[in-house]
Amino acid sequence: MPKTPIKYLVAIFAIFLTGTTVQADERYDPVRNQVVIDECGACHMVFQPQMLPKKSWVKIMNDLSDHFGEDASLDASSVKLITKYLQENSADSGWRDGKFMRGLSKNSTPLRITKTPYWVREHNEEVPQRAWSDPKVKSRANCPACHRRANSGDYDDD
Repeated sequence: MPKTPIKYLVAIFAIFLTGTTVQADERYDPVRNQVVIDECGACHMVFQPQMLPKKSWVKIMNDLSDHFGEDASLDASSVKLITKYLQENSADSGWRDGKFMRGLSKNSTPLRITKTPYWVREHNEEVPQRAWSDPKVKSRANCPACHRRANSGDYDDD
């Protein structure tokens, strides 16, 4: 009989005792920095920084004059503050928010959340292709079209 690590047995026993069901947690800390909310939210949803690694946020913030085809230039102090916030809360800043790091190579610097392996895998498995042509969706970056509580960091299936 194969040996089962004790921590797994304890977890299974705890679930059995409490009647808890196991679900994927698709919640992220909401953005709480008002400068980030005001500046980024002026043009698009304020994405939770846990969705990209530090170096991606740095690269995005270092080229705001060409921010996905738009000039999103900011004053130097705002850029510094926002970059610091994004880095401190990025996908690779802590042990608990690293889902978006799954499948990324060390040399990878994705500039779009929708191009990360984790995002692609989650949406290819659950979203029919026809959904992307729905006029209410408009783009893959329009998270609130399908996740009503996305702005607060809650992406659990609605």
